[in-house]
Order: sequence, then C-alpha cells, then structure tokens
Amino acid sequence: MRTRIENATIVNEGKRFAGTVTVEDERIISIIPATDSIRALPSAEEVIDATGLYLIPGVIDDHVHFREPGLTRKADIATESRAAAAGGVTSYMDMPNVVPQTTTLETLEEKFRLAAEKSLVNYSFFFGATHTNTDLLEQLDPRKVCGVKLFMGSSTGNMLVDREDALRAIFSRSPLPVMTHCEDSALISANLKRHRELYGDDPDVRYHPLIRSEEACFRSTELAVRLARETGARLHVAHVTTARELALFSPGPLYDAAHGLLKTVTAEACVAHLLFTDADYARLGTRIKCNPAIKSAADRAALRQALTDGRIDVVGTDHAPHLPSDKEGGCVKAASGMPMVQFSLASMLRLCDEGVLTMERMVELMCHAPSRLFQIKGRGFIREGAQADLVLLRPYAPWVLRKEGILSKCGWSPLEGETFDWQVEQTYCNGHPVYSQGRLREGTNGQPLTFDR
Repeated sequence: MRTRIENATIVNEGKRFAGTVTVEDERIISIIPATDSIRALPSAEEVIDATGLYLIPGVIDDHVHFREPGLTRKADIATESRAAAAGGVTSYMDMPNVVPQTTTLETLEEKFRLAAEKSLVNYSFFFGATHTNTDLLEQLDPRKVCGVKLFMGSSTGNMLVDREDALRAIFSRSPLPVMTHCEDSALISANLKRHRELYGDDPDVRYHPLIRSEEACFRSTELAVRLARETGARLHVAHVTTARELALFSPGPLYDAAHGLLKTVTAEACVAHLLFTDADYARLGTRIKCNPAIKSAADRAALRQALTDGRIDVVGTDHAPHLPSDKEGGCVKAASGMPMVQFSLASMLRLCDEGVLTMERMVELMCHAPSRLFQIKGRGFIREGAQADLVLLRPYAPWVLRKEGILSKCGWSPLEGETFDWQVEQTYCNGHPVYSQGRLREGTNGQPLTFDR
C-alpha cells in the first residue's frame, strides 16, 4: 500500500521545507520538496493533505522503564508502548531494573519475546551490568542489543556497581555503548543520615536534591568520564542534572558526514529536568521526585543552554511510572520516577515556542541523535529508503492535559492541568498508522531495532 502525505512542513536534518513524502508498505520511497516542479508525485492509494501540519521523524526515546516483567501493576509493555505512540514516540530502549533483572542472556531474550507479542512501537533493551556478569558482555549481540546499563550510584538490587576495579572491567569489556546512572552512593547515604537526624526518618521531599546532591552527581559522573577516557569505552551518561557536570562534556556537534560520530563520551538530558526546578516541590511534591533529583533553577537554565551548544547530545524521558500510592511519603518512602513518554514531545515543542531551542535542534536531539549515537539502522530520519517512522504535528491547537487522556497504566502525570499548543495528529510506525487524531490504531506490532555495528 502507498500513502502520500502532501503539503507538509517537513523538519529533518537541520532543514525546514514544504513538501510531500510518499510511503510504500514500511518504507519512505520519495521526498519531494514543493519547490521541485520537475518530479511527479507518485501515485498512492491514500492521500493525506497535511496543509498546516508539520512532519518529523518518529521520536526515539533512549531511556524508558516499561516495568515488564515483574512490576506490571505499575506499567507494562502494552500500555506504555501505546502511550508512546500517542506521544509521537516510535522507538524506545528499555532499562533492565525489572523482576527478574535483565542481567542474564535468558532474561534479555525474554524481554524481546514479550515485546514482540505486545509492543505497538519499535523496541530494544539494555543489558544490566553487575559485579559478577562481566563475562557475559562479550556475548551480547551488537546488532540487536542497544547498550549496557550501569548503575554507578543508585542501588537497584544487586545492580549497584561501585568498585572501581569492577567498573573498569565493564568499561573495558563492553562491546556496546555503556549508559550510566551516575550518583555517588556513599555521599547520598551520608546526606540521608544527616537529614534524618534533623527531620526524622522520612524527610520532606523538598530535601531530595540536598540528599541526592550536586556533589553526589558530579563525583560519579567525573569518575565515569575518566574511566571511559582511560579505557576507550563508548560512554553515554544518563539524565545529567547539574551545571557542574556539564563542564565534563564537550560542546559541538555529535556527528558530521565526513567523520561520522565525533564523540565517545556523550550526555543525555531528561525532559523532567528541563521543565521543573526545586521550587516545584512545593506545588507538585513527590510527583516530581526522581533520581537524580530535580535541581535548582540555575541548573535547569544550564541544561537548557547545553541543548543548543552540544554538551547535551540526546533528550530522553526516563519514563518511570509508579502508582499514586507508591508516590506517598517523602524522601525515603515515596518512589522515585514519573511517567513522561506520552507528553515528552509536546513538552519539548513548548520549549521551542518559548525560544529555548529551535524545532530543528529538537528533532536532532530526539530523533537523529539517538539513531546516530546507538547506530540504529534505518530509523530517526526522513530519508528515501528509511523505515517510515513519522509523526504529523498540528500547531496552534491548544489542549489541556486531563487525567482521562493519560494512556500510561499508572493513570497520572505531573503535567496534569497544563496547556499545550501542539497536538500529535498522527503517528506512523513502519508505515502503519498506530495513532490518529486521538485514537490508537491496533493491528500491527513494532519491530526490534537493529544496529549497524
């Protein structure tokens, strides 16, 4: 089947232009700018008039927790992949801290099996590194597995790796990019002990950024960057939150056509850290409790600046749903994490409207850069021959985020009640419409991501 999307404003690879994109089955077969008066438009069974709409590549979220297996009371692959589709996210990379943890080849294969049955959009999974499974790293299929996740300072069962010899072994032996959660666990423990002495066993959430402090983030990130440079590992630091950490990363482009990837050490910012500051704890409480913590207004400003100067290479979500009951309490008892995948694109488009970054740069950070960094085959770009993962966006169409519109299983969002000016009109995954004008369209499943390594 052929579908022709006419008269769209296409935003892709640093350019914005009017044109027509034609899709046949799973792939893009032609891209014709409106200024091209020579090429005839291909015939098509379905023609969509996209006048007034923007067309971008499907978003690739490099950092989600879809909670399956073992934590499916909070979320599961079926519900969260549908929330992703509704938000314009056509591919995701899921984290290993589930039950059982994804730290063996068998548990990794089980997640791929579950996704093949349930995921509406495309997927891959991180393998979790531990003190004891380093020998398995070289057995991972680099064409199938997106990366190795390393928790350097956030205790997640036996996934906390805090000995330098073990860290060095993981960096040295991983054939895949190593994505790190960087917080110094010893410093966090000391901070928590001091705050408990002052404020009781479960200090108020406003102390969360003082317990999981700037110094805790910086110490761990500095160690990760040093080890990566010493071993030659490909390091991707997840959810950078502080201005101080940003000094550890190089500005400038991630990629150029002549040399390919220009960096071996890269940084991710997550949408929540670009939206909120520590002043928002008074308004939103534990709804915005996450690890690493939401930090100061100055840190948020530095992160926003880094989106455009290249110190931040990728924007993800760290989508981490919990039931409302899990979020009760303070720094100790309330679970850390929030659902963001359905509304990440709308939130970033609002930052574009506010002048924080251009739409072209947003597409680079959320679509092109994840594809380049992880070397995803055939996705992340509007190119002839590429997989047809596409999103049609309607501007100047205000809507209010209401509870009834939330598709994540947990049923809440820290953004409830906020107004957004861009709507996801349609999401195409592998050429199939999976979301259209407020409704999911079932019938096809996503595909496993493949990597050119």
